[in-house]
Amino acid sequence: MRARKATPLPLAIPSVLAIGFLFLPLAGVLTRTPWGTLPSRLTSHEVTQALTLSLTVSAYSLALSLVLGVPLAWLLARVDFPGKALVRSLVMLPMVLPPTVAGVALLQGYGRRGVLGPWLDEWFGLTIPFTTTAAVTASTFVAMPFLVISLEGALNGLHPRYEETATSLGATPLRTFRTITLPMIAPGLFAGAALCWARALGEFGATITFAGNLPGVTQTLPLQVYLLLQDDPEGATAVSLLLLAMATAVLLTLRGHWPQTPTAGGRGRGGAGPGRDVKDSSWRVPGTTSRDARGHEEFSPRGVRPAPAPTAPTPHPLRTTVTGAVEATLTAPAGTTIAVVGPNGAGKTTLLRALLDLTHRATAETLTLGGQDVSTAPPHRRRIAWVPQDGALFPHLTALANTAYGPRAQGTPKAEAHATAQQWLDHLGIGHLAHRRPGLLSGGQAQRVALARALAAGPSLLLLDEPLAALDQSTRAQVRHTLRTHLADFPGVCLIVTHDPVEAVSLADEVLVLEDGRTTQYAPPAELARHPRSPWVARMLGLNAWPTEATSDGLHLPNGTQLTTADPPATPGPGLAVIAPEAVSLHTTHPTATTSSPRNVWQGKIRELTAQGSRIRVLVDADVEIVAEITPAAATELKLTEGTPVWASAKATEVRFVPL
Repeated sequence: MRARKATPLPLAIPSVLAIGFLFLPLAGVLTRTPWGTLPSRLTSHEVTQALTLSLTVSAYSLALSLVLGVPLAWLLARVDFPGKALVRSLVMLPMVLPPTVAGVALLQGYGRRGVLGPWLDEWFGLTIPFTTTAAVTASTFVAMPFLVISLEGALNGLHPRYEETATSLGATPLRTFRTITLPMIAPGLFAGAALCWARALGEFGATITFAGNLPGVTQTLPLQVYLLLQDDPEGATAVSLLLLAMATAVLLTLRGHWPQTPTAGGRGRGGAGPGRDVKDSSWRVPGTTSRDARGHEEFSPRGVRPAPAPTAPTPHPLRTTVTGAVEATLTAPAGTTIAVVGPNGAGKTTLLRALLDLTHRATAETLTLGGQDVSTAPPHRRRIAWVPQDGALFPHLTALANTAYGPRAQGTPKAEAHATAQQWLDHLGIGHLAHRRPGLLSGGQAQRVALARALAAGPSLLLLDEPLAALDQSTRAQVRHTLRTHLADFPGVCLIVTHDPVEAVSLADEVLVLEDGRTTQYAPPAELARHPRSPWVARMLGLNAWPTEATSDGLHLPNGTQLTTADPPATPGPGLAVIAPEAVSLHTTHPTATTSSPRNVWQGKIRELTAQGSRIRVLVDADVEIVAEITPAAATELKLTEGTPVWASAKATEVRFVPL
């Protein structure tokens, strides 16, 4: 239980006064209502006629607001265009205009002598002012902003990755809006619609100015209150009580739902994600193992081997050239897995989004999949499936419906799509979870559902954006086994964005290194380890690396430090000086060099100690930043702590020169 905090007196007093200020008029209505004659007053012909007209006008106003306001809210939330701030201000203007001014504005716009009125009369014989249509128009003018603003807030709270994922699975923009966007913003849409209806029901000023006060035609319930105030104040209070009750009912219905979208304890905005407290019980069952295509052990749930993979499409090699904020050229045969690595901001995700045509920062100038050029095709026709970092499972759909979404979007009948989806879920060992929603899945289970959904769409190119980043270490290792197994059977090309060198080496056939949006290296993992082409690549692999200039007498770093090598570099020129961390020794006193074993020595202080497996990685600040890897026993013996002065040394035979 959260402890209650005492309210400061300077805040409590004005707050109580504000509550009293707002409640007193309502209390006045309640106390002055003629309760004895209330039924007869509310069932009189004039009141029922006005109530019927109000309900009719507000219903038409709501319908018109939905038709016009929902697309406008989506446009404001999802599209950047010139004058967007002006349009948003225009939407909010009716909320701050005096009602009579709004009525005058409507007369000048749609009246007989207004801007559009004469054209409507000449072309269609339509006269709007002082008709029921005028009452609907006035109510829509003042009420639609409530719907637009509420819905725009809901759309802003819905992360675009859900819609982008649906598009990558083959859904058209309209289908994406209908099947993903609308269900996920339903609470915000309902709240906006209810507020819009309530505001239209209570509209008075603009209506009486633009539509007049004609019984049975434009005399709505608020106008009836205005008339009763002149001759029957008690009747006006009785009718006011009816309107007050209706408004209160709307607000009570919306309590806690406006203007937010559902989160339900899920991950990320816009819907429930994998359950934080759900345990993944389907991973390991003692004694049930199988071998994947590359010889690695894989564990099957409930003692059952993974189901055979569904029929795969024809192999699809990849050829593409991406330009813009990211410059990269990729050529890969079918069945290749490419790890995309690089420092933060290098353009890894931008590369994936460029292939999907979901960004203006970079463009796939050429994109050929299986011999077919799809560079000019819209995103939903490229047959490129995308799995965002958190999976972006649609929270309102079950695991089965999520997996079947791609085939359904591509026109497959429901029964066939669900059968295909069930096959993929079975193949990934989670068929028994088919009817669970994402909020009831663990992180590992959710990632496998996301992978099954992508594969079920039959893509030619599979894009995985840090698929293991949100998982804990044990689950990450398990999902990595699953990925390795099933990517081996994938007939297209797969790009995996990762920051983990273990993932890059264990999952990928090729590694693409991006730095500052440019390709630094594109090579197999073994080649990357032997010949890193930049300091970042070497450090990713756990090596010490510095830019250097090789000469006959050694390696010269930019800061003036010289490294001694066992043999002069075969090719003098620019390159990298590379030393493995385990080849670096640490000392608390200056090490003694011998003629048979010349050493490179740096004096500095320990900046950081971190455990890595059974070893301790020590970061030393010296003339160069250097990392040593030692045993815990050595760290204890040397009494190493952060800030401890040390000497780091490396034998000349341990210094490797990689020419660039």
